[in-house]
Amino acid sequence: MTTHFIAAEIDLQESPLKLKQAIETELQTQGEPLRWAITNVDVDRQKAKVEAIVTKNNL
Repeated sequence: MTTHFIAAEIDLQESPLKLKQAIETELQTQGEPLRWAITNVDVDRQKAKVEAIVTKNNL
């Protein structure tokens, strides 16, 4: 198992719950999220920058 730092851009959603779900869905494609944070919001582009630590199995 290895850990990786990743950054992703997520479209802003109409509710905080939908934003959280969108972030978690995107992170799941990269591995198992250990922690994540929204580090920047670009209101003009309607994007949130998310930085995360994920684990991946080395199989």
